[in-house]
Amino acid sequence: MSLAQAIVLSSKDNVAVANGRIEPGTELPGGVKALSAIDPGHKVAILPIKAGEAVVKYAQAIGRATEDIAPGTHIHSHNLVFESGRMPVVPPSDPVQASDRDKARTFMGYRRADGRAGTRNFVGIIASVNCSTTVCRAIAERANRELLPEYPGIDGFVPIVHDQGCGMSGTGEGMQVLHRTLAGYARHPNFGGILMIGLGCEVNQLTLYGQKGIAAGKRHFNIQESGGSRKSVERAMGVLREICEEVGPLKREPIPVSEIVVGLQCGGSDGMSGITANPALGAAVDILAAGGGTGILSETTEIYGAEHLLASRATTPEVAAKLDGLIKWWEAHVQKHGASIDNNPSPGNKRGGLTTILEKSLGAVAKGGTAPLSGVYKFAEPITTPGFVYMDSPGYDPCSATGQIASGATMIVFTTGRGSVSGFKPSPCIKLATNNEMYQRMAEDMDINCGDIIDGVSIEAKGAEILEKVIAVASGQRTLSEELGFGGAEFVPWQIGAVM
Repeated sequence: MSLAQAIVLSSKDNVAVANGRIEPGTELPGGVKALSAIDPGHKVAILPIKAGEAVVKYAQAIGRATEDIAPGTHIHSHNLVFESGRMPVVPPSDPVQASDRDKARTFMGYRRADGRAGTRNFVGIIASVNCSTTVCRAIAERANRELLPEYPGIDGFVPIVHDQGCGMSGTGEGMQVLHRTLAGYARHPNFGGILMIGLGCEVNQLTLYGQKGIAAGKRHFNIQESGGSRKSVERAMGVLREICEEVGPLKREPIPVSEIVVGLQCGGSDGMSGITANPALGAAVDILAAGGGTGILSETTEIYGAEHLLASRATTPEVAAKLDGLIKWWEAHVQKHGASIDNNPSPGNKRGGLTTILEKSLGAVAKGGTAPLSGVYKFAEPITTPGFVYMDSPGYDPCSATGQIASGATMIVFTTGRGSVSGFKPSPCIKLATNNEMYQRMAEDMDINCGDIIDGVSIEAKGAEILEKVIAVASGQRTLSEELGFGGAEFVPWQIGAVM
């Protein structure tokens, strides 16, 4: 095996990362030899590390050694533990500048009445409460069967259903989060129209949703007032036909690429995520943000230990302080529930080589590139600042993506090393594979392979490829997750309040 199969990410690191399986005796960077077999994505010491010293990757501490570690030793959960610590930030290079060509580019999207730009033309059937979910699904299934063939300009009828809306306080943070989320979907530019269905007696009353197009009489109703489930489905079909007449004839038109809003996600991560797909996505975000577009990073429990890197890029002290406030809230939140933020990485992440949340976070923040951090937002809060921004969320992928879409993301780009297959209607989802082996094994699910970065493709070239894919998908090209029918079951609002 060649030295290329043990990657050193920074001159400050005391570990290398295996690209492919390393057998005992394999020569490593620095002239040391592997003392045991090392699986792909896992770490191996290239310098002596004493017990209690920091293990360093990405030029940052990812934890502390629990014992003396000799060069060539496999480093993982057996000899590395989480210990909160931050190392000095290496100042980033000058921000990427968009070319005149980048600034002038357009995509073919839908211009909505409120001025925003959509990448799809779905119709949403939104449940206000868990009690109306079955009826909403029945409405969507019938509409997709009977109405969709008549209106080829509509991408489909999407049920937005969930398990909340009652058994909770009508005030407080839990209801505020649910309301922001449902309102964000109801006004989402990828929905040409929506119909909202309630039961009638729930806490989350339809009258709480006063946005134009929701409270306009027949565009929302309750099952109890309509005479039950069957009559509600019949009533809905009449309303949906009226919506189809309005939005079915809409055509795509040229819209500046600066109006694309991308939610940045990673799931099923491995030891290669922070080396290939995540920084490549970051390179694409840098170009998009420089040209006035928007990239949304989230998953606060998965930036823990790397938040200081983001804060150092904040455009104002206020933006940095808001990010610090999110970290402090999460520290108190998990402690209150007897948990630890280092409960993450998941078992699958660990099999892929990730040992501590610090290591995972340092790779995860690479999705945000190097652009200035221009804003920090609550979960599902409307994004009003272009460029690279942050939205608070749990690390649970469906929940985090739900918040990003509610905040305005019209696209999701999702990096994965183990192989995630979900989608997130109404926003199309592009999947990026972090390694060649998984890409070949799951090629029907992966839109782009970033594993070839290890083979010599540059981060910059792969970032440009990703951005081209984003523009193509925004213009109507279907992603593989769309072709496979994913996206109708991944709406997961953050349930943060008390269930009573």
